[in-house]
Amino acid sequence: MPTQLPFNVLVLCTGNSARSIMSEALINLLGAGKFNAYSAGSQPMGRVNPFAAEQAARIGYDTALLRSKSWDEFSHAGAPRIDLVITVCDSAAAESCPLWPGAPLQVHWGFADPSHNAGSDDEKRLAFAHTCELIAVKINQLVALPIEHLMQPENKAALHAALLQIGTTD
Repeated sequence: MPTQLPFNVLVLCTGNSARSIMSEALINLLGAGKFNAYSAGSQPMGRVNPFAAEQAARIGYDTALLRSKSWDEFSHAGAPRIDLVITVCDSAAAESCPLWPGAPLQVHWGFADPSHNAGSDDEKRLAFAHTCELIAVKINQLVALPIEHLMQPENKAALHAALLQIGTTD
């Protein structure tokens, strides 16, 4: 467990097109300076869902920074050090993840997939906005943690417990 900032977070979802993308944007905005987020998928779609991109733009995130990518980019030597892996969809949580260098903490914070909404574009926008708001609640709790203290090796269990607790809040 590192003792320096930023605290690097990898958010995983199977397709890396919606929930993990919005999570990456929120962590990078709300945790700027303390947190650095990446997102990836086990079976990336290869494109960011346009409604997820809209949500990222709505919160002020530069959507040019977003892309759908494989988790393989983060499992090899030379990849960014990852301190925490968060799965945001149930299928990604059930998958066998690669072994991440440095043995980061891993937690699951599940969110319903807004891209499964088959309504009109306005209904889809509402579904994505709702999911983004739910994700923001958890991300705000994450970035409020006294991360500099919790990153100390002797506090790893307390950090893991705090992260698991965030996952159980609505």
